[in-house]
Amino acid sequence: MYGTIDILQDLVESGQNILLLGPPGVGKTTILREAARVLADSKRVIIVDTSNEIGGDGDVPHPAVGRARRMQVSVPDRQHEVMIEAVENHNPEVIVIDEIGRELEATAARTIAERGVQLIGTAHGNALDNLLLNPTLSDLVGGIQAVTLSDEEARRRGTQKTVLERRAPPTFDVLVEIQTRDRMAIHEDVAAAVDAVLRERPLPIELRYRNESGEVLIEQQMPEVRTIAERNTRSSSANGERQSARNGKEGRRRSDAYERSPAVYDRPPERTPAENRSGKPMVVYAYGVARNRLQQAARRLHLPLTLVDEPGQVDMIVTLKNYYRRRPKLIVDAERRGTPIHVLRAITVSQMENFLMDVFGHEPREGVSMADDPVRGRLKP
Repeated sequence: MYGTIDILQDLVESGQNILLLGPPGVGKTTILREAARVLADSKRVIIVDTSNEIGGDGDVPHPAVGRARRMQVSVPDRQHEVMIEAVENHNPEVIVIDEIGRELEATAARTIAERGVQLIGTAHGNALDNLLLNPTLSDLVGGIQAVTLSDEEARRRGTQKTVLERRAPPTFDVLVEIQTRDRMAIHEDVAAAVDAVLRERPLPIELRYRNESGEVLIEQQMPEVRTIAERNTRSSSANGERQSARNGKEGRRRSDAYERSPAVYDRPPERTPAENRSGKPMVVYAYGVARNRLQQAARRLHLPLTLVDEPGQVDMIVTLKNYYRRRPKLIVDAERRGTPIHVLRAITVSQMENFLMDVFGHEPREGVSMADDPVRGRLKP
């Protein structure tokens, strides 16, 4: 169908490896067929047509693929072999393949990409984070693996010692999430996008769509924060909340009591709450505090909190009591600079929320009084 790829034509002609991701029936094969026709006018294009959806079922390929050459696959299990045969024996500049769905096909796709041939393919899925959780196809975007960090690096990142990281460079440079036939979300740097998702700080995505008059519009959009950690594991506090919900009224009472536990920190912020009510993000460095829980607490309270990797230029530092009492160099340097340091007694959702409400000038939560709040004076090492 002519004009199908005008929304993606600059990416298709850029020479980058492109993966089209979407559910069945959204138009992936139609886009793939038109991309093959457009590129075949100036490059040697080979189509690996496993189910004959691209070039048709006849001996002569359908005119819709233009000057592209087609290689049919006798049985679906041989698709990866035909992919390797295409790159070894037919001197292609571009290989087009529909429905990468098996581990051997994902491995063959990586082999093709590493040989300097442009690869355009499709796979079933909804979004990048879904693909990362697919053990068969996650290698297409680099795959994920568990890595154990040193104590100092874990404190610097504000995470647990075992984290998920990208295993290898991604096979595809660009990922296109096809939401509808006229609306697509694009990750132009798959490696950076995967790293950001695994670190729970997703990058803005490029949203392209056609309006009612057929014009292609481009916008930048922040994706919803949906982390791999949230899908696979939950913190102990989250497990407690779910268990409480299952236990009915008794569980709800325990949850309410947990939420009312007061926050503990060493001194109030050195700036007035009015400065934070203006909506300006508060830049915070978390030392030894789980960043994901702190970020989740800020999202629940709709507060503009920004967590950074370096403690140099921040509004404040938040840490735990046991870390503060050890007097690490980072804490000592921050005190010399005059950076406010807030010390939490424990990593609980309620303490983090109460801490954030105080920092941003919100009223204390119902049921928490000053009499309940432990001494706010500076903690002694």
